[in-house]
Amino acid sequence: MLNKKFDRSLNYLLLGTISLAMLSTVSAAVVDPAAKYDGEPLQLLTFFLFFVGYISMGAAFVFFMSERSNVAPQYRTTMTISALIVGIAAFHYYYMRGVYTDLGSVSIEYRYMDWIITVPLMALKFPSLVGKDAITDAKAFGMGFTGICFTGALIMIGFGYLGESGAMGDLVGSDSLGGILGLVLGGVGWAMIVVATGTPWSSGKGVDNDKIAPELKWSADALRWFIVVGWVIYPIGYLFSPGAEMLDGNQEVMAVAYNIADMINKIGFGVVAWMGAKKATEALAASE
Repeated sequence: MLNKKFDRSLNYLLLGTISLAMLSTVSAAVVDPAAKYDGEPLQLLTFFLFFVGYISMGAAFVFFMSERSNVAPQYRTTMTISALIVGIAAFHYYYMRGVYTDLGSVSIEYRYMDWIITVPLMALKFPSLVGKDAITDAKAFGMGFTGICFTGALIMIGFGYLGESGAMGDLVGSDSLGGILGLVLGGVGWAMIVVATGTPWSSGKGVDNDKIAPELKWSADALRWFIVVGWVIYPIGYLFSPGAEMLDGNQEVMAVAYNIADMINKIGFGVVAWMGAKKATEALAASE
């Protein structure tokens, strides 16, 4: 009983702290998007998606934190990670919206600051949901499941930023070649995560499907669908990055693709994990 009260108090404390912090970021400046972006539908859509991203991530944070106490103790870490991912993203979306509104530019710096934190957390969510028994002892390059996923996330985000910022282009003497290298080398990191977690139709090198509880199998496969298919939206946005110089650079097209991908993958990732945690909690209660 004491642990339950402490856990509930912790939920309220975290929820209140983040909610107050989010409220403190609200700017006094008011923008009329219809007037500011009159005759510029793509710019209006970009502003709209930054705003919706900020609000939806914040709403998802509140939902995941409020549901944390409604799942079994072993799945509360999953809910906490889900809340952290969208909570961190909400802050970054607020600032990205501000940069776009005030300066007319899409910030890749805030974007990659968000990804360098949230993508490794997304990799951590998988073992927290399926349980340590389903994680194998298989190693690659001396690393286990967590090491492979973290390293893959850092490679994916690191080379993506080098390609978009132009740093890779400066290194090889060609911005377009640097953009291609950033995309390809970043894809290696994504492949590492896929190999570790598996696909919806196969076990991963670091995961044994036979040891995943039946009530969690659907959620585990759904998480894999996000990684295998949902994450493909990001390279599409990368192709339009002005810094990568691969297609005709258009920061608004890039931002629209990234924003849609973030809302689908960050919020959806959390929702399917919550569904699995609820189903597993119900199964545990029925077996008692």
